[in-house]
Amino acid sequence: MRLFSEALLEITVGGLLALAASAIGWGLGWLDFTGALAAFVMGSVVFGLGGLPWAAVLLTFFISSSLLSILFKSHKIESEKYAAKGLRRDAGQVLANGGLAGLAVIVYGFFPQNGWAWMGFAAAFAAANADTWATEIGALSRRRPVLITTGKVVEKGTSGGISLLGTVGSIFGSGIVALVACLIWSASTPVATIWVFCGIFFAGVLGSLVDSLLGATLQQVNYCPSCQKATEMVPLHSCGTATRRLHGWSWLNNDWVNFFCTAGAIAGIYFFITATSFVQAIF
Repeated sequence: MRLFSEALLEITVGGLLALAASAIGWGLGWLDFTGALAAFVMGSVVFGLGGLPWAAVLLTFFISSSLLSILFKSHKIESEKYAAKGLRRDAGQVLANGGLAGLAVIVYGFFPQNGWAWMGFAAAFAAANADTWATEIGALSRRRPVLITTGKVVEKGTSGGISLLGTVGSIFGSGIVALVACLIWSASTPVATIWVFCGIFFAGVLGSLVDSLLGATLQQVNYCPSCQKATEMVPLHSCGTATRRLHGWSWLNNDWVNFFCTAGAIAGIYFFITATSFVQAIF
């Protein structure tokens, strides 16, 4: 009975904290109403089941990525004509970036000794942060990005476009989440701490690369005949003209690409742990 009451108290407190965080995000213009609702649900799971360590990783992603979006808004005027959505995250964006991480928290609730769930959770947000930082920092580049698959110069904001500055942003975005995860998660030895950092960092960068590859190859890209520009927007471009599909899978929009970005990071953690275990077995 005591364990049940303690769990109920933790979930209640977590829900209140998630409500406060989502309300602040909505008030600051970081989330629209649907995004605030989704953030409340996901935050309740993370805060209630995971507690402070898990919440700190979530907040590191949410606050840092949102601040960058606001700070560098003036540098994204042209790229926003390409993107399907604006600065305010909706429910689709929240779930795409955090859905798998939330699932990892639930897995940890049933298997609290499973370190993979924690690393997968942190890696998912490292990837989401790496992708966001790459976009925001990359917008500052004076040079136009190139397509990751062909090296062809493309317009800023184009899915699959990368730049040196954006790549640096991706590295720092993943690194800051990995660093926070290591600082608040007690490891047995300094070597173990470094190992956890490297795993989360590696997986975060890998997830960001998955995002770019999908954006350059399979993500749906539309075309505005009036502006004669490619765009993610559907069914109407920012000018009000109806867009038509240029190439890519019709269901694979930016939200799904972000989802696979976090999935790629979790897969990266699996391979990282498997590879290091194999090396340790040999030596």
